[in-house]
Amino acid sequence: MDLDIFLYLLMGVGLSAAVGFRVFIPLLVISAASINGNLELSSGFYWIGTEPAFAVFLTASVLEVGAYFIPGIDNLLDSIEAPAAFIAGTVVTASFIGDMSPFLRIILSLIAGGGTASAVQFSTAGIRGGSTLFTLGSANSSINIIESLSSALISIFVLLQPFFTVFFLMILIFILLKKLTSVFAGG
Repeated sequence: MDLDIFLYLLMGVGLSAAVGFRVFIPLLVISAASINGNLELSSGFYWIGTEPAFAVFLTASVLEVGAYFIPGIDNLLDSIEAPAAFIAGTVVTASFIGDMSPFLRIILSLIAGGGTASAVQFSTAGIRGGSTLFTLGSANSSINIIESLSSALISIFVLLQPFFTVFFLMILIFILLKKLTSVFAGG
């Protein structure tokens, strides 16, 4: 695999992980970077880097983050965002990997992008569900802030340092899975 394609795939997967935290924040960051000339998107995805798309992503990001502060709505959003995260993760990854056959591009985007976004989204939904159960939702606002900041910071760092950020994310996911496994195993 060409190094450029590998780099763009890493960027797509890293941004898809950020999509799992908040669907619209990574799209907002990508749009801003493209408008400013700091990012070139694959053909067919130039629309993400337009001012109307930026306005839509900004509005959607504000509404999404704000809605997660409303008790009960936050858990409802988790169920709605599961398919939205898969679709957005697929689109984000596809917007970066353009120099390959369309079939391979679709398959990689679905598996790597959609799969990564879904895995992160399901994890955060589980955390929020546990928080709702054990704290009666009192910790959910703090979780919202952490998830929103994580989405923004991961998105920015992936664009600046994709190799380092994806490597860091893999280590973090490994640690979280190990802790989650030990909790369920009773250890």
